[in-house]
Amino acid sequence: MLPAGVLAMAARGPDWAAWVDRLPRLLRDLLDEWSLTPEGDPVHGHCALVLPVRDGDATAAVLKVGWPHDEAEHEHLALQHWHGDGAVLLLRADPRRFAMLLERLHPTDLTDHWDLEACEVVAGLYARLHVPAPPQLRRLSSYVERWTDRLGRLPRSAPVPHRLVEQAVSLGRSFVADEATDGTMVHTDLHYENVLAADREPWLVIDPKPVSGDPHYEVAPLLWNRWDELEGDVRGGVRRRFHATVDAAGLDEDRARDWVVVRMLHNALWELEEAEPDTAWITRCVTVAKAVQD
Repeated sequence: MLPAGVLAMAARGPDWAAWVDRLPRLLRDLLDEWSLTPEGDPVHGHCALVLPVRDGDATAAVLKVGWPHDEAEHEHLALQHWHGDGAVLLLRADPRRFAMLLERLHPTDLTDHWDLEACEVVAGLYARLHVPAPPQLRRLSSYVERWTDRLGRLPRSAPVPHRLVEQAVSLGRSFVADEATDGTMVHTDLHYENVLAADREPWLVIDPKPVSGDPHYEVAPLLWNRWDELEGDVRGGVRRRFHATVDAAGLDEDRARDWVVVRMLHNALWELEEAEPDTAWITRCVTVAKAVQD
């Protein structure tokens, strides 16, 4: 039986509903074809179901089946290239069905660790993950070009500081023209919950949404997540996380800061394009963009 959270995904639209409807049959087929035995209850994230299993050799693993979408299209490719170096080990994949068999990790993530220590853990993994990008990955510059063009068309009346919009547009166009914007495989969604405890290493990365990009693009998710913990000193907390990450990873501070500004304004743009924008999220985006450069 599917978890209630997965069944609820059907309300997101007809494509989601169709995927949820065919998911039980898809799971049965994969269990049969890959000789897997379920072991425990399934869990889920925003776009995928994960089922603990044992394979034919009694190896503990998980079967992950995701909702088909662009961001997940090359997840298996990234995991294949990392081959377990700093990331969960890919055991088997069926890209057509967005299905993967992965080594089983522990449920413990970095959310319960002191945030600066957690930032240093993630930063310590960057060098292992940031390898030359395989040619199949989409280029970060192509995304940034489209998003920056849309950002530049925001009316001055939009509820974000116009000077930040202009700054992000200028920086975005500079990054599009910069050869260093592409070429390195980056995770793009590397936050505290996407790093899990493991047996063979203390921490391993999961759930990449890989592009051919710039290592400095990775920092921003560590700043906007675990937001409630920053209450009382948001500006100082954001800055401490930023500097802890940049220093531990040996990144260029100015380039990382510029990418944070660009990413946060793109995040705000996408929210403004929603039918009912979340004003709290837009405020958070603006706050982070300001904090790293005040």
